[in-house]
Amino acid sequence: MIAESRLRRVGVVLAGGIGQRVGAGAPKQLLEIAGKTILEHTLDVFDGHPGIDEVVVVMAPGFLAEAERIARGYPKVTRVVAGGATRPESTWRALCALGDEECDVLLHDAARPLLDPGILSACVAALDRHVAVEVAIPSSDTILVAEQGPEGEVVGDVPDRSRLRRAQTPQCFRLSVIRTAYERAFADPEFGARSATDDCGVVLRYLPGVPIHLVPGSERNMKVTHPVDLEIADRLLGLSGRAVRPLTDEERRAGLDGRTLVVADAGSGLGSLIAGLAKGYGAAVHVLSPGELRAPDTGAIAEALGRAAAAAGRIDYVVHAEPVPYGGPLAEAGDRVVDEAVTASCRVPVAVAAASLAHLAETRGGLLFAASGGGGALGSLGSAAVTALARSLAGEWAEHGVRVNCVELRPAGAGVPAGEPAQAPRSPEEAALTGLDLLLSGRSGQVAEVRLAR
Repeated sequence: MIAESRLRRVGVVLAGGIGQRVGAGAPKQLLEIAGKTILEHTLDVFDGHPGIDEVVVVMAPGFLAEAERIARGYPKVTRVVAGGATRPESTWRALCALGDEECDVLLHDAARPLLDPGILSACVAALDRHVAVEVAIPSSDTILVAEQGPEGEVVGDVPDRSRLRRAQTPQCFRLSVIRTAYERAFADPEFGARSATDDCGVVLRYLPGVPIHLVPGSERNMKVTHPVDLEIADRLLGLSGRAVRPLTDEERRAGLDGRTLVVADAGSGLGSLIAGLAKGYGAAVHVLSPGELRAPDTGAIAEALGRAAAAAGRIDYVVHAEPVPYGGPLAEAGDRVVDEAVTASCRVPVAVAAASLAHLAETRGGLLFAASGGGGALGSLGSAAVTALARSLAGEWAEHGVRVNCVELRPAGAGVPAGEPAQAPRSPEEAALTGLDLLLSGRSGQVAEVRLAR
């Protein structure tokens, strides 16, 4: 219900590009990273934000059916509109679809799937005081103005970097403001010859008296443009808190009551914690003994899962938690320690997965790995292997309707990239709850990093 004291807020997700620079034949927004299409990751933010009332998707012509199929999973999406040949044409088609009632419009590139909900909140708040809002970040690079010289380009000017900003999205306006700017643009015969590359440029050119308020963006709010951006965005999405939405008790009970969960806890303790939580929400829980996991015998593990399925009639979820890895220097680890570490963190997860597929395909269930990273070289090897396995199986098992995800446990402060905010450390119980929520999330291919308190 929209409060009478404020305007309706509409997120317009612009997904009209065809991914030429990223090297795709289809719109890049339909490429999959971190278990979902780029478009879905972007819609997750807008559809899940309490300050957004409605979402409109602008899709490249020829791909409307796929966008409409995706949109059915998002209650706030009211329509999918065919985009135009240029960015201004696509924006204009969305504005026309909104009708004449005044509202706030937040225009966002679908190719920016890492938009932080906090930035969206800042935009919504700014629209209460301003009619035009732009998200931007300071330029960390020196910008050069190129001029044509007798033998090629030369440096013509070096602007003061302290005043330069890099534009991001969303770009936000009162509907009447952005619509008037575009009406004037399309009435200008020169507009087509030097068309603006973004919506703020249109307002700046055709409504110069309207100030455009700046809202701080984020380096993470990157645009997927080149092939390498896909790899970066995939990793960042896996590390972001968005990988797991905390569920309510009602949602957890709805996902677990009457279901069967098999836990293969090889000694980390996290699996046992998840088992206890699941029981509390009404699940029938079967725990495989460490002896059944000591050797990567797929047949023995399959027999153990078969016994659990026979007792309960089905298996809906499987959780495999690897043991706490050897944390000492590799040079001090003998062959036996190395063999045990590789078996526990590489071969056993593969065997558990192979034995689980038939059961989970029957129930269209989910598999969750818990990787205990941060334990020296061998621990890093095991963590990397399990997370890669989860991502690969998510794509491989999608045709069976089976979801595969991973929780990667790390000590607080370990391996935090320079310039990145440190994640608040969590207790083992909180980590187990995060794993349970990821298992029930309906998502696949997610790797959620959890920093454990010391």
